[in-house]
Amino acid sequence: MMEKTRTELLVGRLKTLQANATGIETSAVVSVDGLMIASALPLEIEGDRVSAMSAAMASLGDRISSELRRGVLGQVSIRGKTGYVLLMAVGHTAVLTVMTSAGAKLGLVLLEMRRAAEDLRILVS
Repeated sequence: MMEKTRTELLVGRLKTLQANATGIETSAVVSVDGLMIASALPLEIEGDRVSAMSAAMASLGDRISSELRRGVLGQVSIRGKTGYVLLMAVGHTAVLTVMTSAGAKLGLVLLEMRRAAEDLRILVS
């Protein structure tokens, strides 16, 4: 049996994240430069758009956190009418982006994101 590629391992971890927290609809790992590393996105969502916006949000969040002396950026969250967009650092080179339904239990989602971010950091480095 062949070993899984790094991309297959990353996608597998994203799918596990989605299975472990009810309400997570999509997830992706994006480089801080805005390049898609791996995703579990439905076909109707453009990966390039997700990756570019995730990198922009992470960059802005990092700048705000730094300028307002809040320390190293931990996460960025955006709440919309139909759900949340959540970003969490994956080491210094990538960001985990998750989109949820409006009824998602954010505590559980964030806990699972932290666990996934640590696993993904090892795979990305």
